Amino acid sequence: MLSFILTFRRMFRGIWRGLKEPEFQVLFSLASLTILSGTLFYTRFEDMRWLDALYFSVITLTTIGYGDFVPTTDIGKVFTIGYVITGVGIMVGFITQVFNHLQQARLEEIKNKRKMPPSD
Repeated sequence: MLSFILTFRRMFRGIWRGLKEPEFQVLFSLASLTILSGTLFYTRFEDMRWLDALYFSVITLTTIGYGDFVPTTDIGKVFTIGYVITGVGIMVGFITQVFNHLQQARLEEIKNKRKMPPSD
């Protein structure tokens, strides 16, 4: 459980660090808008609760796809085809940027530790 909390904390640090760069801001905005648009669509056209629609949107775009929710209407199926084709690329770009910032932060921590004089 502790490792999960630490990993979650590092992930948010990576996002916070990335928000200072314009390219990251664009990817963050696109990822957020994509998830929001899916959530709104599935709530409206698939009669999902908000949390279920958000969950389905994230699970779909991260290609996990547990199969516990599926589109049941024709328009939902058509939307999901386009949603996956466009959204997966956006999510891959965003997640890649988050991990790049995490890696940069970790490398800087290691570099700073090496520069510190030994304390006796």
